[in-house]
Amino acid sequence: MEDNTSNTAATENIVQAEALNLKPGPKPKELVEATYLGIPVGRDKKVIDPEEVEKLAALGCRDNEIANFFGIKEDTLRYNFTDNLTKGREELKITLRRAMLNNACKNMNAAVQIFLAKNILGMSDTGQESDTNKPLPWSDD
Repeated sequence: MEDNTSNTAATENIVQAEALNLKPGPKPKELVEATYLGIPVGRDKKVIDPEEVEKLAALGCRDNEIANFFGIKEDTLRYNFTDNLTKGREELKITLRRAMLNNACKNMNAAVQIFLAKNILGMSDTGQESDTNKPLPWSDD
C-alpha cells in the first residue's frame, strides 16, 4: 500500500514540476554580459577577436567557415584579418611538419621517412641519368 502512495506522490510532484515548467536536477546556467577586446568590422561593427581568427585558421578552417562562425562576409574577414589568417595557417604548417618529423625520426616510420626524403631532400626512387653515370667507352685495341 505504501508503494502506491509513494508512486502517486512522486507522480504528482512530476506533474507539478511540468506545470511550473521546472526540470528536476541542477538549474540551467544563465547567460551574463561580458566584454572582450576585438576589432569592429562590417556595417554593423561586429567585434571580432583577432586571436580567435588566428586559432581557427591554425585548425585548418577555410575562410568561409571562419566567416560563417563569426557571422560576417568572407571579404570582410579577408580585408580585416589577412595577417591573422596567414599567421594561423603558417602555424598549422609548422605543427604538421613537426609532427611528421617526430613520426619519421622518433617513431621510425619508414613511409614518412621516404616521403620527407623525397620532398625535403629531393631524393627519388629512380636513378638520375647524367654523363657521369654512363659507362666508359670500351676499346679492344
